[in-house]
Amino acid sequence: MNRELARRIAFTIGALLLFRLGSLIPIAGLDVASLSSLPSFNVRLSLFSLGLIPYLTAAILIRLLSVVWRGLDLLERSGEAGRRKIARATLSITLALAAFQAYGIASALISIPGLVRHPDGWFVTTATASMVGGVFVLLWLGEQITRYGIGNGLALILSVGILISLPQDVAGIANLVRSGAISGNLVFVHALLWVVTVAVIVLVEGARRNVRIEFGPLDVGARQLPARAGVLPIKLNSAGFLIPVTVAPWIFFLPLAFAGFFLGGDHPLVAAAYRHLQLGQPAHMILVSIAVFALAFVYTAYVVNPEDAAKSLARHGGTISGIAPGEATASYLDRVVSLTTVVGAVYLTGLQLIPEVFELYGIGLPYSMVVNGGEALVVVCTALDIKAQVREVSLTNSGGVRR
Repeated sequence: MNRELARRIAFTIGALLLFRLGSLIPIAGLDVASLSSLPSFNVRLSLFSLGLIPYLTAAILIRLLSVVWRGLDLLERSGEAGRRKIARATLSITLALAAFQAYGIASALISIPGLVRHPDGWFVTTATASMVGGVFVLLWLGEQITRYGIGNGLALILSVGILISLPQDVAGIANLVRSGAISGNLVFVHALLWVVTVAVIVLVEGARRNVRIEFGPLDVGARQLPARAGVLPIKLNSAGFLIPVTVAPWIFFLPLAFAGFFLGGDHPLVAAAYRHLQLGQPAHMILVSIAVFALAFVYTAYVVNPEDAAKSLARHGGTISGIAPGEATASYLDRVVSLTTVVGAVYLTGLQLIPEVFELYGIGLPYSMVVNGGEALVVVCTALDIKAQVREVSLTNSGGVRR
């Protein structure tokens, strides 16, 4: 291990310890004695109560606008200045969402008898400010980890938040097995399932469909570089997980919310729709699966634009063997991306169906030991990113030259 890698690892560990420390500090003004009787207060009623949810929601909204609004898409692709404007807009939306959520939580806390020492407007103000500040502290901490540590800072914070309760949950499951409350065979099947799921995630996230590219001779000053070959890698899962799985329920829950607003929540049709669209219900499984599958294609078309790729290849003198430059290349890449995305869309749909199947057949485990497919994907992809960065830093000298 070289000195730079050791420094980065130490910085990352220190930053994550700060994250955990902030998760253990309760909001000022709460009665600590009352807090000790509440489950998981360190997550729900701490300085970092909101986590990264407001920022992730804002980022998803901006990304969705980029898909449907050409002007925002062009701004994002215009260079560093455009990306800075997008970042400022994302932070502004984050501030609004965080303030709204924090105010709602603080207002609800003062209604719980004995929980707040002085349940007045001043507590609501300070608690709201504390929780909003916690969101931006986490964003700053994640940025520092990304810049000076190892791995993507925000992904690391998300992963630690997911994994932190795992040892306690495993111990709880073990106690239930010893007492005979749940079957040891069921636990074994769950463990085997998650081993297989992690293996599939590693396989798919590392898989690429390589399109062979040929570059002609290139004149660089007085020199001429010979013809060379390369590849254009296309990921099986170019859509990621957050946007397809997060947006999918919005497609039918938003119209349902409007219907409830106009018809009333107790209207028979609205009540029946909500009942059939609960987690684990067949209607919910079918509709969400269709939506995730379709959104995987929509977002992949935004991330991997065949027309832009064809224009970029033409500018750099690259061609695909047997395919004419221009529209023919764009059509070929569009076909390749579409066929590749079928695999990625099936993969994403399968991951989001895991907790649905557990709920439908009543074969889930208690506690939060059984993470859903999205959480598993976040953790595994974070680990793969750390592995790649560790290898990169290990093979790089202090002067920035690879060994």
